[in-house]
Amino acid sequence: MSDQPPHDDSSFDEIIAAETDRDPDLAVIEAGSRTLRAQGGPPEADVPTRPADPEVDKALREVEAELATRWGETKLEPSVSRIAALMDVLGEPQRSYPSIHITGTNGKTSTARMIEALLGAFELRTGRYTSPHVQSITERISLDGAPISAERFIETYQDIKPYIEMVDAQQEFRLSFFEVLTAMAYAAFADAPVDVAVVEVGMGGSWDATNVIDGDVAVVTPIDLDHTDRLGGTTAAIATEKAGIVKQDATVILAQQPVDAAQVMLKKAVEVDATVAREGLEFGVVSRQVAVGGQLLTLRGVGGEYDQVYLPLHGPYQAHNAAVALAAVEAFFGVGSQRPEPLDLDTVRKAFAAVSAPGRLEVVRRSPTVVLDAAHNPAGARATAEAVSEAFDFSRLIGVVGASGDKNVRGLLEAFEPIFAEVVVTQNSSHRAMDADELAGIAVEVFGEERVQVEPRLPDALEAAITLAEEEGEFAGGGVLITGSVITVGEARLLLGRG
Repeated sequence: MSDQPPHDDSSFDEIIAAETDRDPDLAVIEAGSRTLRAQGGPPEADVPTRPADPEVDKALREVEAELATRWGETKLEPSVSRIAALMDVLGEPQRSYPSIHITGTNGKTSTARMIEALLGAFELRTGRYTSPHVQSITERISLDGAPISAERFIETYQDIKPYIEMVDAQQEFRLSFFEVLTAMAYAAFADAPVDVAVVEVGMGGSWDATNVIDGDVAVVTPIDLDHTDRLGGTTAAIATEKAGIVKQDATVILAQQPVDAAQVMLKKAVEVDATVAREGLEFGVVSRQVAVGGQLLTLRGVGGEYDQVYLPLHGPYQAHNAAVALAAVEAFFGVGSQRPEPLDLDTVRKAFAAVSAPGRLEVVRRSPTVVLDAAHNPAGARATAEAVSEAFDFSRLIGVVGASGDKNVRGLLEAFEPIFAEVVVTQNSSHRAMDADELAGIAVEVFGEERVQVEPRLPDALEAAITLAEEEGEFAGGGVLITGSVITVGEARLLLGRG
């Protein structure tokens, strides 16, 4: 990697400072760390539906039922011993391809999709593993930019099932739902085979089931407070756990972070001799303009500037995700180390123009406009509220919120309070869902009783919100935002005829 000082570009630093309220200047805590500096995909498939073939649908349901008997994603035993044992008996499939490993609090899935699109546009065969799913469990494992088929999902499970049972018999606890799915992804990628895997952690980093890979590139999206009961009550504590994905001699792509989280990440990079590229210093968003259906960006990568990049996603946070994704792919291709020239601009433009993100500010209906967004914590909700205000000219916005009981629901509602004229509180079908009446009690404290309506059934909540949005008339600009949980968004998506 180059040891030359950063480019002297004060205007770029000013733009970066204007783009984020997080302090980009971490020079005082980067002692000993190297920095990545340079000298000088295919369209996404939509969310899959249930299989049309009744026999395939039956077989998929049987697999889903078997997986459901295992520990769910919220019950954890902090260890990678079980998944490591399974990888061992499977012949270490995750070692057969290079990987880009992604952690952080918000933006992981969108960033993973962007990385996948970029790699695909450069004619690499990709495997992507993300969670949770919006509608179909098969979404979690993608090949070449599309979820694997139900048939392939079933076949992969059946292929490794005997080995799962072998490991189950040897361990104190059976493999969890997430561990089995992780093993399925790694096996499917090896079987394809893929040129590169793009892997999102489930939770944390060090003891996450995905962390049996040695990511050539480790991506850290913005860290905030979430899962504090498991990861710690400060961003520094959470960063300590997430830093576990940073491996010896890797390249770390670091989104803008709270200073204490960045300190932890940079210290870990020094310990393992990793190379660091930091948003706001080595790369970032130079400019962005709201455009029809998305935004037009100029991104500064470690290899140079990429202008006139159209991203069909809304919000400043998606622009920052794009910058992170671009830097990750540059690092994967060796830009700034083995090669000084930037990536091909036309290919980069083509890739970003093809990106989609189901359930992330996704418009699913017009007249009135209905938008889905999977924000489920205060940081995500603040980013969504900012993006909605920028991208949509709603005269009156009605919120539909169904949240999980283990989240900071008050913080979530407070983030949305300035943009919601009224809110309809509801609950999804998950056992983790907060009771609608309990959620209403918090909502009344945040919004006031006159702005809160309770509809425990999601179909009734959608109907009530759409009716409220229509009260101003067909051309008055009312809208509906459905949010609070990926599960709520997925179920609403089905009810509204998407998938």
